[in-house]
Amino acid sequence: MAVKGELGRWGEEHAAVFLTRAGYTILERNWRCEQGEIDIVAFDGRDTVFVEVKTRSGLGFGHPLEAITAAKLARLRRLALAWCDANPTAEGAHGRRSIRIDAIAIVRRRGATPVVEHLQRVY
Repeated sequence: MAVKGELGRWGEEHAAVFLTRAGYTILERNWRCEQGEIDIVAFDGRDTVFVEVKTRSGLGFGHPLEAITAAKLARLRRLALAWCDANPTAEGAHGRRSIRIDAIAIVRRRGATPVVEHLQRVY
């Protein structure tokens, strides 16, 4: 379990760096409420972006994006609205700017450069 947690934390850090290099401003990381957690909340200059990060060490259990089910998407939508309600004055908060849900998949194979895929507008 510790290895899985370490891989997940590494993936979230890698995703945050990836987004920052792409011009996003990171607003929150690992934001939590009673309903769950959002990996990354960012602002791309237009939208508030709620990012689900999935990291794998290989494809033996499928592509990382396959782990984002319809139920997970529904929870992410609820979490995005909860974040907006909790942060009404934040740049890009609901009602002031549009919001979207993205996913970042990272495959980190030993000895190879990690492969990062950024899927915008997952829902």
